[in-house]
Amino acid sequence: MVWREAKNLKIAVTGSSGMLGYDIKRVFTDIELIALTRQDFDITNLDKSVSKIKEIKPDYLIHAAAYTDVDGSELNPEKAYLVNGIGTRNVTMACEEIGCSIIYISTDYVFDGTKKEPYNEWDMPNPVNKYGLSKLLGEHFVTSLTNRFYIVRTSWLYGKHGKNFVDTTIKLLTEKEHLDVVNDQISSPTYTYDLAVKLRELIGKGYGIYHITNTSQCSWFEFAVEIAKLLKKSKTKIQPITSDKLNRSAKRPAFSVLGNTLLRLEGLKELRHWKDALKDYLAQGKLGANDGC
Repeated sequence: MVWREAKNLKIAVTGSSGMLGYDIKRVFTDIELIALTRQDFDITNLDKSVSKIKEIKPDYLIHAAAYTDVDGSELNPEKAYLVNGIGTRNVTMACEEIGCSIIYISTDYVFDGTKKEPYNEWDMPNPVNKYGLSKLLGEHFVTSLTNRFYIVRTSWLYGKHGKNFVDTTIKLLTEKEHLDVVNDQISSPTYTYDLAVKLRELIGKGYGIYHITNTSQCSWFEFAVEIAKLLKKSKTKIQPITSDKLNRSAKRPAFSVLGNTLLRLEGLKELRHWKDALKDYLAQGKLGANDGC
């Protein structure tokens, strides 16, 4: 594909009604953006995927549609493999037929969490749960079926249009006097709006695997404490606990911080500190900010 500025491209996004898709629509306002949902086509159906994507003929497709229930994936792994694996295969095959570049949104959960420093893009994935395995399956389909790809791994997403840790914590802080929050899982909380902005900057850059998260790191417990601090919710006592106390179906990696190495090498600025992004997110909620869609 001959490189053109993003504003002159036709870009499609699957999962446009989801949390990341919602912010992509906020950011890509001056671009011909085709917002696709399950009502437009079922990504698990190859014929329908190929037919729809050939019909709209995008230059780039951001594949944000996914099954993201980590514990649900453990209980029903075939659903995760079907949506995150086969669905990604179908979308990639459709893109390849028309020469469309694909941007596949992946996860820090492709790693096992045993490393003691941030994971680089070339570190070997080794997921510890079925969700991470299903997203890694999607990565394998992308890399084997096309050369025109960006795989974007990110972590701990939150945003205005979907269930997430920040909004759940805000709700619990108003309802409870005591919260138990895991302190032995560490990663980088990432605001979907910041990620959407960087996805736009990435279009037209060199293909490959990128890690894109807000910078620095924390545990879920530290994340919750920062939320309470910014909201001035000092009456609720937040207590750190270990993961085994929750008895969840799926194991989580203990340390899944992503190093945004390739982003820097490509000459793109890293995202802001996760605390600054969180402060902005909470301020918008207080002000009842216009969603901008």
